[in-house]
Order: sequence, then structure tokens, then C-alpha cells
Amino acid sequence: MKKTLLLFLLPFYCLAQIPEYYSTIDFTLTGDALKDELAELITETHTTELIYTPDVWNALRQSDLDPDNPQNVLLFYGYNDTDNVVSNDRTRDVSLSCNRTGSCIGYWVREHVYAQSLGEPDLEREGPGSDAHHLRAIDSQMNGSRNNRKFTAGSGNSHTLPGDLFYPGDEWKGDVARMMMYMYVRYQEQCAATRVGTGSTDYSTFGDMPDIFLEWNVQDPVSQYERNRNTVLEGMQGNRNPFIDEPYLATLIWNGPNAQDNWQLLATEEYALNTLVVYPTVTTGKVYLQNATAQAGYTYIVYNSLGQQANMAVSNNEIDIDNNAPGMYFINIKNGSATKTFKVILN
Repeated sequence: MKKTLLLFLLPFYCLAQIPEYYSTIDFTLTGDALKDELAELITETHTTELIYTPDVWNALRQSDLDPDNPQNVLLFYGYNDTDNVVSNDRTRDVSLSCNRTGSCIGYWVREHVYAQSLGEPDLEREGPGSDAHHLRAIDSQMNGSRNNRKFTAGSGNSHTLPGDLFYPGDEWKGDVARMMMYMYVRYQEQCAATRVGTGSTDYSTFGDMPDIFLEWNVQDPVSQYERNRNTVLEGMQGNRNPFIDEPYLATLIWNGPNAQDNWQLLATEEYALNTLVVYPTVTTGKVYLQNATAQAGYTYIVYNSLGQQANMAVSNNEIDIDNNAPGMYFINIKNGSATKTFKVILN
């Protein structure tokens, strides 16, 4: 056996790659533990609660500008500026906003992407109802079409579906997913993702994130528009949407398909290994893996101090080395081309 198998591997990564905003987060965590740390961060840094009128209007006039023409706002769920149908416009002059009772046809209004009436309790216009991270400029008629319909699977442009459901459109579905993840992490059960998205929740361990949102997060990657918007709103509210900065956080929390790794760090084979913890280091037979990434394809070999392969049995996150003589053992764990070795003592 090569001596390198007995070495402890040093972490390969540099945390300087992660933005300073996330310096308090332990990214060796997964699942609810990581979700809870992010919740604390985005709550504590949410230092300014916007007033629905006028603050939210002022925010959207800056955050929702069309990067190709800053005289316009992008209209959420919109898709066509050339067919003479006003309700499906994708852009509109930023000055054509409407905050009045009565008809607003041809104007843009504010869309609660997490519908107010789907909150539990309903989202008031203070607090989650005025959090601009889920408010978007939208054509007034399109706003009526979406209404409080739950999101569901579909394809193509935005449209309503039977059962009082709504598909947001191929261009916008990733935006929706990342906003719904933010709202759930920020406001917890008041804005549960399962009340605004339909379908199965098979990916998530606790059934708290609809599969469609995890899939949309992959199928419609983060755009530069979303990144710019996130920074503008941080300047106004103080907090950010973590799932725009790093979509792969959704994979670490809720499993599902591997999302885009903006930081080129969390999805690597080496990082998955470096987040692992093996305990206890002194055992009577069984050791356990902490922070095992569900998507990683781990393989295991156990060696004794002489470099001889030892007996073991693996079940889920448990490694049983009980059927060996007492002494020092090296558990070699491989993920793709990356390898890490842990030392344990069997009593």
C-alpha cells in the first residue's frame, strides 16, 4: 500500500472565494442546520423594512430596470413587446407605474411573487408583504391573471392552467424558485414554500420544498439581472437573497438536482470530502459520517496500521469496523477523484 493513503488531506479550498457577507456561515453544514444559519444571517442583516408606499415603488424603479434599456422596467412573467397585446409585454417605460384604484391597463404595478393570501397568516404590507426581494414590476393585467394562483410545472411562456394554477414562464421560473426559497428561509412557516408551489416534495428530507422549485433553480440559472437586483436591494434593505448568490445552497439544504455552483467551491468533489466529519475517533465498533452530501458517490476502504485491508460494513452514514482486532485503523473515503483519510482507534 502506498504511504500516501495514510496521510491526512488538508482542505484545498480558500474561503476568500466566498463573499464577505457570508463570513459567519459554516458551509460544512447541510440540511436544516445550514438553512437555520442562513435564516439568522438574512434576518439580522435585514436592517431596514421598506414601507410599501413609497419605498417599494422607489426600490422597483431601481432594482427592476431593463439592463438593455434602463428607461424601462422588466415586467415579470412578460414575454412579448411586439404583438400589440399589452398584457404580455416584457418591458415598459419606468414612468408608467400605477398606484391607484380603478383601471391600470397599460401600466405596471407591484407583484407579490409569494402571493399575500397564501401566507399563514396573510402577508401584511409591513414585513414580508413589503420585502422587495419577492416584489417585482408587472403589467397590471398580468398581475390579475396570476392573482394568487399557485405555481405549477409547465413550459413556454407564462400562462394559467386548470385547477387555478399558474406557470411563470421559462424565462422567469428560476427567479420564482429562488425568491420562494428566500421567503421560506426568511419568514419560515408564514411563507412556507409548499403553500405557493404544487407537486411532489420527494427531494427534500422534511418535505418542505416543492420539487419544481429545486428543478427550476437548475433549469433557469441566475441571470446578471438577478445579481444586479440583489445588490440594489441589499443597499436598501441590508440583506441579500443567498440563492441568487449561490444556487447550490438549495442543493445542500434540500437535495434535488445539482444546481449551479457560482462560487465554484461547494459542488466540488474535494469540498464534499472536506465537509465530512467522522466520529467518534475512539470506538468500540461503529463510526458515523456527518455532513455527507447526498449527491456524492462515496466509496470506502478501511486499512489497519500495517496497510492491510480490514473488514467493514457500510449502511447509510454508518461504518461498522467491529469485526476487527483492536488497534488503529484508517478509513479511506473517495468521492470521484478526491480522497480523504480518517484515523480511528478500535477498542
